[in-house]
Amino acid sequence: MRYMDHSATSPVNPEVLEEMLPYFNQSFGNASTLYALGREARTAMENARKQVASLIGAQPEEIYFTSGGTESDNMAIKGVVSKLKNKGNHIITSAIEHPAVLETCKYLEKEGYKVTYLPVYEDGIVKVSDVEEAITSETILITVMHANNEIGTIQPVAEIGALAREKGIYFHTDAVQSVGKIPVNVEDMNVDLLSISSHKLYGPKGVGALYIRKGVQIQPLIHGGGHERGMRPGTENIPGIVGLGKACQIAEENLEKNMEYVSSLRDQLIEGVLGKIEQSYLNGHPTKRLPNNANFRFTGIEGESLVLQLDAKGINASTGSACSSKKLEPSHVLMAIGLKEVDAHGSLRISLGTENTPQDIDYTIDAIEEVVERLRSMSPLWCATPEDA
Repeated sequence: MRYMDHSATSPVNPEVLEEMLPYFNQSFGNASTLYALGREARTAMENARKQVASLIGAQPEEIYFTSGGTESDNMAIKGVVSKLKNKGNHIITSAIEHPAVLETCKYLEKEGYKVTYLPVYEDGIVKVSDVEEAITSETILITVMHANNEIGTIQPVAEIGALAREKGIYFHTDAVQSVGKIPVNVEDMNVDLLSISSHKLYGPKGVGALYIRKGVQIQPLIHGGGHERGMRPGTENIPGIVGLGKACQIAEENLEKNMEYVSSLRDQLIEGVLGKIEQSYLNGHPTKRLPNNANFRFTGIEGESLVLQLDAKGINASTGSACSSKKLEPSHVLMAIGLKEVDAHGSLRISLGTENTPQDIDYTIDAIEEVVERLRSMSPLWCATPEDA
């Protein structure tokens, strides 16, 4: 098996798993208790908090543990607008956000909030000038992702954050896909809130974090005990938190090396696919993209068939984000960059990891070429008018 869907999830690093194991059945205490077993758990949790903070240039007290990226996004967006509802009711976001952001914004529209969904044009990048034009006296939050989960484009968050700060508006970014893959520093990026998910960076599923800049006040989503300084009640998932912390430590220690290596694999893949397969195209910006992401489209074929036939060859890839891969609708991201529906359906996302090799890439290029040729031979669109398909 050649696993090439790391934007959907990543395998748990063996070092991460080893670090987690004692907290299931040895140091299993509740971190809120006062006796030794509980203190062990709390010490481990606070160490993980430092590891997460270090990776993104934050202070440990600015890190709040959650169940993952979706909760972090919800906690940030709903928390801010609930706290500032007397100040304004306008939110600015982009048309290519993850559903955790888009669906939250749609819910808030039903609650009376106004939301501006910014376009991204063909390169998949938000224009800072569009953000500025969208700001009104009622704007209380701007939320734009750091890097897109489907096409891998990296957004100008530092510039957007600087604009937001100048206007006195809170700025949140979903950094689920970027943390651990490219440098992320909350000070340089001018962000007030930032979402992280563990399983995107070789940590366990079911755990994440939200960075909340010191001084930023939000309303908690849930209520109960005083866990996470009252921001996120509920007994802490110590094994998961420990795993996230260790994954962040490993990512920080190997960031530059991993970026260079995975980028070389990505470039090898893009060059091979575009060079060998006619009417194949790269979706998103050619250079301002994550080091592990390559999103293609192929004229005249259907992405789901491509994914299934690649699976039969031992290659795991996707035709959209993991959250929407079972839906029949075309990707909202690909539609937002101006693709026709038929072209959006012919997409393939390959997201690489550090365990992939140049040999994997060569095999994948050959497999894609073979499968595309086979599918096109059966495609009415391709057989009828390939030059116009």
